[in-house]
Amino acid sequence: MKQPWFQPAIGKAIAATDSTFRIAYDAGLQAAPDTYMPVEQWKDSKDQTRESRKDIRELQQALQASKRFSVLAIFQALDAAGKDGAVREVFKGVNPGGLKVTSFKSPSEQEVEHDFLWRTSKALPRDGEIGIFNRSYYEEVLVVRVHPGYLDSQYAGYPPPVETLWPARYQAIREHELHLAQSNTLVLKFWLNVSPQRQARRFLERLDDPEKRWKFSTGDLREARLRDQYDQAVLQMFNETSRPWAPWFCIPADERWYARWKIAETIKQAMSALPLPYPEGESLSDDQVSEFRAELENRRDS
Repeated sequence: MKQPWFQPAIGKAIAATDSTFRIAYDAGLQAAPDTYMPVEQWKDSKDQTRESRKDIRELQQALQASKRFSVLAIFQALDAAGKDGAVREVFKGVNPGGLKVTSFKSPSEQEVEHDFLWRTSKALPRDGEIGIFNRSYYEEVLVVRVHPGYLDSQYAGYPPPVETLWPARYQAIREHELHLAQSNTLVLKFWLNVSPQRQARRFLERLDDPEKRWKFSTGDLREARLRDQYDQAVLQMFNETSRPWAPWFCIPADERWYARWKIAETIKQAMSALPLPYPEGESLSDDQVSEFRAELENRRDS
């Protein structure tokens, strides 16, 4: 099958991500990935994250100045996998003027009355901007797939047959992300893969620590009981939507700093491969430069 066209620079950037956690594009995954712990030495991963973060800050400055591309980083995970911490640590210190973080909770009544891509489309990054989706339209093939009763409100009580609904949604997502890649948006998608045991440990920390109790929800525990169903939904999501123009990276998330390091390294590698030239400054003659320098030095020293 002929490869769909998308911006070559985007393809080069994605190919530059040297990650063992990138999900293949051949839809050949037979089971949901079960790698939850680091696969290499990770004790210095906090320092590694800091180093990658410095590079991301510099790259974001060039991205914002050139205004040729945008970056969309999508974070998906089960509860207590560490999405919020990963977003906070990976992008710490990045110029907030060029960063747009959007968290998607349960859809509002207005959002339900639109197609499932509507609310996220409004939050897409502009040229020169990094956009972060903390959850995204992928909730519509994860949570809604596990809880098909949500479809009633989306389709006024008359949802289409599931045998056509899910393939149509996957196709819509693939085409949406292909359109983004054709429009100079680098799409990188991260699944933070937490084990049932580590998830339970983190829930217990929230339950037992008065300062973390606000994070604990009985709803989270109900969802954790449906782990097998979520694993099947994740498997299908990977096979249907990991593509050369918008790959999935399934990051082991039982050790938080390791996950943050791998995410930061992947983003840094991809952005480093984008052509991000700084725009030309105002054209000035040598005489003008000398004149302006003299004036400014005089002001500085007065």
